[in-house]
Amino acid sequence: MAENKNKFKETIDSIVVAFVIAMIIRAFCVQAYKIPSGSMLDTLLIGDHIIVNKLAYKFKEPDFQDIIVFEYPLDPSKDFIKRVVGCPGDKIKIENKKLYRNGKLINEKYVTHKDTSDFNISRNPRDYVNEFIVPKDYYFVMGDNRDSSFDSRYWGFVNKKLIKGEAWFIYWSWQFGNDFTIRFNRILKPIR
Repeated sequence: MAENKNKFKETIDSIVVAFVIAMIIRAFCVQAYKIPSGSMLDTLLIGDHIIVNKLAYKFKEPDFQDIIVFEYPLDPSKDFIKRVVGCPGDKIKIENKKLYRNGKLINEKYVTHKDTSDFNISRNPRDYVNEFIVPKDYYFVMGDNRDSSFDSRYWGFVNKKLIKGEAWFIYWSWQFGNDFTIRFNRILKPIR
C-alpha cells in the first residue's frame, strides 16, 4: 500500500513539474497559434498551426520581411500576424499595389493579389498610400494577401512593445470544410 502511495506521489510530482516547465516555456520561449483568416495567404493558410519564437526580439530588432505576431493596437485582446514591410526610419509608399521602401520598388514574390480592381487613395488605402516615414520604435506591417488584409494601411503602426515574437514554423495544418484534410506537406515547414 505504501509503495502505491509513493508511486502516486511521484506521478503527481512529475505532472506538476512538467506543467510548470511547460508554462515557463510558453511564457518566455515559444507559443502556439492557429491561423484563422486568409490575410497571409499563400504564406500561411487557414488551419495552419504555428510556433512563434518569443525570444526572437529580446536580442535583436524585427527586420524587414519578418513575419511577426503582435497585439492588435486597437484591441490588445486580439493577436494578429503580419509581415514587416517598414522598420523605424524607413520611407514607405504604396502605388498601384506596389510597395516602395526607401525609394526602391520591392519585389515581393510572397504577395498575393486576387482582386484586379484598383482602389483610388481617396476612397481606400488598399492600393495607394502616400509616402511617409515609419516612426522610431514602430513598424509598418501588411498581410501577404494584400487585397484582403486588414493591416497597417488601415489602422497604423505597431509599437515594438506590442510584438510577441517571430513566426517560426508550422507544426500542424489541416483544411476544414466539406472534407477534412491534413496537409502533411506543410507540417514542420519553416515560415519565411
